[in-house]
Amino acid sequence: MKTQINYRSIWKIAYPIILGSAAQNIIALTDTAFLGHLSETALGAAAIATIFYFAVVMLAWGFGLGAQIVIARRVGEGNLKLVGKTFDHALYFLLFLAVLLVVFMELQAPPILKTIVKSNAIYNASIDYISYRAWGILFACVNLLFRAFYIGIAKTKIIGWSTILMAIINIFFDYVLIFGEWGFPEMGIKGAAFASVIAEFCVMLVFIAYTLKRVPVKTYDLFGFAKIDWELYSRLIKVSFPMMIQNFLALSCWFVFFLMVERMGQRELAISNIIRSIYVLMMVPVWSFASAANTLVSQVIGEGHSAEVMPVIWRTIKLSFLSVLILVGICIINPELIISIYTEELGLIADTKPVLYVIFGATLIFPIAVTLFHGVSGTGNTFHAMLIEIGVLVCYLGGVYLLIAVLKLPISGVWTSEYFYGGFLGLSSWLYLKFVNWKENKI
Repeated sequence: MKTQINYRSIWKIAYPIILGSAAQNIIALTDTAFLGHLSETALGAAAIATIFYFAVVMLAWGFGLGAQIVIARRVGEGNLKLVGKTFDHALYFLLFLAVLLVVFMELQAPPILKTIVKSNAIYNASIDYISYRAWGILFACVNLLFRAFYIGIAKTKIIGWSTILMAIINIFFDYVLIFGEWGFPEMGIKGAAFASVIAEFCVMLVFIAYTLKRVPVKTYDLFGFAKIDWELYSRLIKVSFPMMIQNFLALSCWFVFFLMVERMGQRELAISNIIRSIYVLMMVPVWSFASAANTLVSQVIGEGHSAEVMPVIWRTIKLSFLSVLILVGICIINPELIISIYTEELGLIADTKPVLYVIFGATLIFPIAVTLFHGVSGTGNTFHAMLIEIGVLVCYLGGVYLLIAVLKLPISGVWTSEYFYGGFLGLSSWLYLKFVNWKENKI
């Protein structure tokens, strides 16, 4: 008996995630665009501070992904009561983790960045940003869990609409707080950080209200807040902990990449922040379809249809690749127009354009690589997924060092490192799914 997962059902799960991810990345785009018009220093500092922030938050993101996989498996098995129990236990952990991460950001970010950031101006602006942005972790962790819940049960519409609302709120407060418009204080880069915190808080309230009003809470046994089940925690940690480490290492390596670029010069760092923003926006369909694949793989295994895992993954890859191809086609028509969103300086636009062409090719590799990799995670073998990620990251950082320190290539050449990452990730994940026995894994 085959599972009924076709292109339509994959799209039904993925498109609200795409809307939500697009809105989330519009936040990053507007932050970058507003700060680009503020100063080149603010633009460079935002790159360093944002990636440092997300490297830390990736610990919570990884736990959320683990919870998503477990929730999807319980849905596939038809054990809906355990969905709510899993959610509640994940909430306990994430709230505790959020407090730890805020304390870490406030106390340890300044000495860490002081040691590794070369420019005093960029260091000071980065600390200004982080001093406000860190408090958003409290709300971001709760939002990550709601996202995991809705993707896990394959009811994703609220993710799209809530994140669109977050983008609108963030854009408004970006404008009024960065530049001091409409009677608000002029806060500069601090305003961008504070705007994001306000937006995260508002979306948390929306998630809570929507869940209480529209979700059958009793069916899933949500918000039961039962006594801690340590056996359940053991299963949850077994799946989630490798993903926490994996996601933290992935963002940390990108942070190291930007630190290496910062040593090339302030102009190269500004270019890379613009490219990062465009690149991440173009990757929205990739991560969204990969999240859908993650859930669907776990569900079909829970339903007992392990033979359908690879067909589901390949269908998802086709949809993801087509979506990215359309975005590349749109951007390649007038790349100067895309770059001018971030800066009016003609020299910076001209220097950024060659790097943009480099990432166009890389974005066409990632629909295959990332979907296969999330397929590995969806099987529940997250420890093996972590090992794959670590191996790939070692190759990636080795490639970056070679391009910057040994070959001393210009910034356009340095960004070809993305081809290393995508190629190694895709090949390693395919080999795992092809030759390793993952069908009997229990979570």
